[in-house]
Amino acid sequence: AELDAIRDEVLAERGAKDAAYVKRMVKIQRATELAGRVCMIGSRSKIAWSAGVGLIALGKVLDNMELGHNVLHGQWDWMRDPDIHSTTWEWDFVAPARGWQHTHNDLHHTWTNVIGKDNDLGYGILRVDEAQRWSLFYLAQPVWHLINALVFEYSIAAYDLELGAYVAKRKRMTDEQKAEFRANANEVLGKIRAQVVKDYLLQPLLAGPGARHALTATVTANILRNLWTNTVIICGHFPEGIETFDKASIEGETRGEWYVRQMLGSGNISGGPLMHLMSGNLSHQIEHHVYPDMPSNRYAQVAPRIRAIMERNGLPYRTGPLHRQAASVYKKVFLLALPNKEPGRSRRSVVAQEIRDALRGKKEGKTRQAPVKKVHPGEARGV
Repeated sequence: AELDAIRDEVLAERGAKDAAYVKRMVKIQRATELAGRVCMIGSRSKIAWSAGVGLIALGKVLDNMELGHNVLHGQWDWMRDPDIHSTTWEWDFVAPARGWQHTHNDLHHTWTNVIGKDNDLGYGILRVDEAQRWSLFYLAQPVWHLINALVFEYSIAAYDLELGAYVAKRKRMTDEQKAEFRANANEVLGKIRAQVVKDYLLQPLLAGPGARHALTATVTANILRNLWTNTVIICGHFPEGIETFDKASIEGETRGEWYVRQMLGSGNISGGPLMHLMSGNLSHQIEHHVYPDMPSNRYAQVAPRIRAIMERNGLPYRTGPLHRQAASVYKKVFLLALPNKEPGRSRRSVVAQEIRDALRGKKEGKTRQAPVKKVHPGEARGV
């Protein structure tokens, strides 16, 4: 009831200042990226190139994080502005907005950190919890993680398309399911084509004699955007101390227990206003998961109250600077590339046995799992 009351209070306060904030952000984002493009016109200067890269990358980060992510959550739908609305917004990202809304808003935010239900746990290519079954595939996950970060927008497009599930299940799919996948795939390919033409053909051509430099600047800016957004996102759910849940533990889950799962399954990034802005206010990941449709500029306002509620109920409020949270994730990526410890067996012997089994044609993934750490949200009082 207390958490619902906070939400109702803030949503009732929304008004002209909030609307002015998001409209100002739209103007800043567009002006920033335009300034970056202007730096490229007819210029071969290293200084102009560097400035252009920085401004274009900044514009794309603002577009994807503080605007795209939050607009597509419906945080600004109350304004009834057709240009800033979850049903009309399209972002500077190869993943179509509608597909992302399904996998992110409908699935991830509903099943946050539930193993087997929330595919955001490792995006299907990373093992980020001991309760996830290990296989030989994960030995290379530090490499998968780096590649995923570098091409993050394309990874998200494939993830939203549920490409892995299609490959695994296509032989058992009905004709209708296959047709639906093909339609979704065509939409994704169409968005990728439009982004490639815009970023790597039209905009470099507009730079005139500086076309080649504009092209390399755009490629570099997109990589920087991908690395930054990936880093912010992994710090929200993968650091040490973030809890996961099995499906049985959430059966009959109440509203209060759902709140607790969001709190325990999320982590924040500490910092000042610049960090909050550059992260799309996902530095307040806990507050975002508790209130996904609350305007992002309000998360800093409610954060002290959420923290007080959690501490009063004995719930850990996981937060830390970006470098510490990111290092915690990288540590897990490397450690969990290896199988769990088993009594009387070394990790090396487990890997060796799996390799032998694979060479003999046996199925991988038979390594014993550690039990999932079950959390009973109902034990928290007053939430």
